[in-house]
Amino acid sequence: AFLTQKCRLEDKVIKFEIWDTAGQERFHSLAPMYYRNAQAAVVVYDVTKASSLEKAKSWVKELQRQANPNIVIALTGNKVDLVSTGRKGRRTGSNDVDEEDEDEQDAQELDVDEEDDEDYGVSRQVSTDEASAYAQESGLLFFETSAKNGEGVAEVFTEIAKKIPLEHILSSTRGTRAGGVSGANGRVDLQTGANGQRLGGQQDKSGCAC
Repeated sequence: AFLTQKCRLEDKVIKFEIWDTAGQERFHSLAPMYYRNAQAAVVVYDVTKASSLEKAKSWVKELQRQANPNIVIALTGNKVDLVSTGRKGRRTGSNDVDEEDEDEQDAQELDVDEEDDEDYGVSRQVSTDEASAYAQESGLLFFETSAKNGEGVAEVFTEIAKKIPLEHILSSTRGTRAGGVSGANGRVDLQTGANGQRLGGQQDKSGCAC
């Protein structure tokens, strides 16, 4: 999936162009097409599944080995909303009902299957300290988020924006019309290099990224 996210940082507006890639092994061979020339990467694991952190570590190694040497990597533990409730197998925010009607009410209002239901209210398998220590040791940014309720998501983009070497990008593109920098508004195109070449090999002729 492809999406964009804008982040205002002091006098600059940074437009992230984001490729959401599948982390499964069968898609591994396609990954380099997405992170080649990338300025940042968010590696996401599930705080309720210890195995997902191990897979995340392998992706971090891959990025550190093959991606841009200055790439900013953010290790992000997702689904913290699942471990913030003591109700196993129930989504937060549903209407309170009598215990005998609870299962039927959940099925009608939430339309979740049995497998999906088990993911909610489960115990945390990856501690914050464990993941944070690994991130610090590996030189990564670290966050915990909930994609469901948005907790911590804005912080991820803001902190990445602070760490991206914008001055280096600006200096490498300064004086070139196709560099993706508009001096009038301070906007930076993180997907355009000094030669104006964008991912996929398409030449940027507009000189304006946002």
